[in-house]
Amino acid sequence: MESIQSTIKFIEKRLKELGDPSKIPAMAQYGITPEQTYGVKVPHLREIAHDYRKNHEMALALWQINNRETRILASMIDDPKQLTEDQMEAWAMEFSYWEICDQACMNLFEKHPLAWQKAIEWSNHENEGKKRAAFVLMARLVVSDKKAADEKFTPFFPLIIHESTDERNLVKKAVNWALRQIGKRNKNLNQKAIPVAEKIATFNSKSARWIAADALRELKSEAVQERLEG
Repeated sequence: MESIQSTIKFIEKRLKELGDPSKIPAMAQYGITPEQTYGVKVPHLREIAHDYRKNHEMALALWQINNRETRILASMIDDPKQLTEDQMEAWAMEFSYWEICDQACMNLFEKHPLAWQKAIEWSNHENEGKKRAAFVLMARLVVSDKKAADEKFTPFFPLIIHESTDERNLVKKAVNWALRQIGKRNKNLNQKAIPVAEKIATFNSKSARWIAADALRELKSEAVQERLEG
């Protein structure tokens, strides 16, 4: 434990050196609103993480610090094989802004066998961050699980429809992302996603109408249709 703490002190010193506090106001304009941050760019965090890959105990310790950079690093260096369901549940409840949610899902959660299950379980959760995580996982699994059959994605459509009226910003943007990503995976899923978006467009909800309009614009676009035909 002493070795981990000394390493964390070294990492925090490095974060202070790389940080740019002048960037923090601009980050806030894009919805990155952690309680504490050094203002370090993500590419620099990846460089730091490279030396500590698959270090589960250090990841847990870094997460507890509750700083933007240490939490992103925690998601980058943790070992998916040692990630537990309890840890996924606990971390997801603390996703208070979009960046930490997306980083944890992309760097760690999507690599766990429970990712598909959590995408469904969390989709109607009251907690905004955890609910966002559900749809981020849906969007990411489209990219990361290249061998998944189309039938694994179609159960997501009723969840997307049902939650499209959630007006919370973190949620509606993730619902939109999931719908667009699934609809761009292949021609078959594109033909299934477009009617889903058209149904959502009929709802008396500002959020739903935005989700539908944005998704249809991309899913029906000439660029996407040409790529899917090819």
